[in-house]
Amino acid sequence: MTKASQTGGVKPMSIGGRLMDVRERTIGMTDAERAFRKQWVKDQQLAKNEPVHVPEMYEALNNPIKRFYKRPLNKFEALLVPLVGANRAGSIRYYTGKILMGIAGAYLLTYYLKYNTNDWTRTNGIRILKSREACLPGDPDFPCVSQRCQGSDYADRGFNSCKLAL
Repeated sequence: MTKASQTGGVKPMSIGGRLMDVRERTIGMTDAERAFRKQWVKDQQLAKNEPVHVPEMYEALNNPIKRFYKRPLNKFEALLVPLVGANRAGSIRYYTGKILMGIAGAYLLTYYLKYNTNDWTRTNGIRILKSREACLPGDPDFPCVSQRCQGSDYADRGFNSCKLAL
């Protein structure tokens, strides 16, 4: 079994030829190589209208669901481009999305912790235990006596404080 290749199984080849290396160019170049190098350097410069935005390419690379949830931040980026430039607007769009996802995650975690606690009525949810405060000799209320008096107080998980009629 062979691994996938970025070149499709063909050995990669540099389109710059041997003239890509500075040492090779200092050895000496023929007139044909010099013309090739000049044309190659010229070809590396982008035209004034590049990069070209092709809407069909965007639609081909992004499915309808992805286009739907990317639309608000794309509109936000389009509003920012005249004000701060394309590169900075792209960065602001990127970090705005991450910050909004972080805030949404914090809200979801807070909601889950608030309304899905583990108590005596359920077995799922997060159980949050609080440690007792340290009570050292010399503190005003030094022998800190536990609030738990009976054996059933230790694992009640809120059962004794429920408002059910017994």
